[in-house]
Amino acid sequence: MKRAAALLAALVAALPGAATGPPAPADGPLAHVAGDFTPNDTAGSRLAGSWARVQWNFAGPHGVKAPAAWTNLERAGAPGGAGVVVAVLDTGVAYADRPPFRRSPDLDPATFVPGYDFVSDDPYPLDLHGHGTHVASTIAEQTNNGIGLTGLAYGAKLMPVRVLDGTGTADAPTIARGVRFAADRGAKIINLSLNFAGSVTAEQIPELIDAMEYAYGHGSLVVAAAGNQGVPAVAYPARADHVLAVGATTESGCLSAFSNTGPQLDLVAPGGGRDAWIRDRACLPGRRGRPIYQITLARRRVDRFAMSGRFVGTSMAAAHVSAIAALVVASGVLGPDPSPEAIAERLTRTAHDLGAPGYDVRYGWGLVDAGAATAPPASR
Repeated sequence: MKRAAALLAALVAALPGAATGPPAPADGPLAHVAGDFTPNDTAGSRLAGSWARVQWNFAGPHGVKAPAAWTNLERAGAPGGAGVVVAVLDTGVAYADRPPFRRSPDLDPATFVPGYDFVSDDPYPLDLHGHGTHVASTIAEQTNNGIGLTGLAYGAKLMPVRVLDGTGTADAPTIARGVRFAADRGAKIINLSLNFAGSVTAEQIPELIDAMEYAYGHGSLVVAAAGNQGVPAVAYPARADHVLAVGATTESGCLSAFSNTGPQLDLVAPGGGRDAWIRDRACLPGRRGRPIYQITLARRRVDRFAMSGRFVGTSMAAAHVSAIAALVVASGVLGPDPSPEAIAERLTRTAHDLGAPGYDVRYGWGLVDAGAATAPPASR
């Protein structure tokens, strides 16, 4: 993990409304690396496989090498991370038809294990916002079903845990209850696509700090968004010990302008948006890049869905890392029940180095690489 009197409210670590351009046109054939598993999802186009034109974050030159990972998992007999439980602590998920709520059409009911709503205090963690459904879809949307987009760990099980209200806000005790719930019910990965204001200290959120340590002690890897203030300080909860802190990169493979940095940062993953203003010859300050596309609520309607391009942020980046962590566990490359520390080390050691050679405070250990992280020893 870590190698190196403020507002007590956590906000979803995404920047809705920051989309920059439509998906790339889906015309013409697509080429793929020989032998890689290539889903047939159409992204709304008549062309099978057109997901790859939209999901640059999975299959593009600066994506996370999803097709290679999917192939590795097929060969390991655990397609898409089959069986690993990922808890999504967020605004809820559109996981079921419970009028007036509808299930997202590209989320399989069989994907879900029981969760809980700690905002409404009931067993129905349904989404009023859209953020949680977007995050959950990035992790485990149905894949190779001929429609829509793809999910990175499409075979994993999702545990929806609602800790953020309809405005995307929560306090530390509520999030802490969700973390303990997930750890107690066998979530191997706990995704926290949320962060507190940068001025919040560990002393102000003791319940959450204790809960994350509890989860670590119970074998759960906690993955959290570094924050979207574009400042040189990782926000809590990502800043805490034994939490994997994730920053964001753009379609150009550069640091996203909004992404927080600092010595507590572990990894980066696609979050979309504009390139940051940093001294990097490969990056153009302010250059526009596409967002992270996924199926979620249409205009926050709980019964309508669309392929949304509203979301960029370290929320989206964290979801990639949680999904790849699930793939690592299912691949068996670390044994049958790897520790959180072992999973985190695998992700950091196989990341694609960006920025200054080795670890640096902008990119951590680099861009997470799903293909390399799940490759058996002889393949690396």
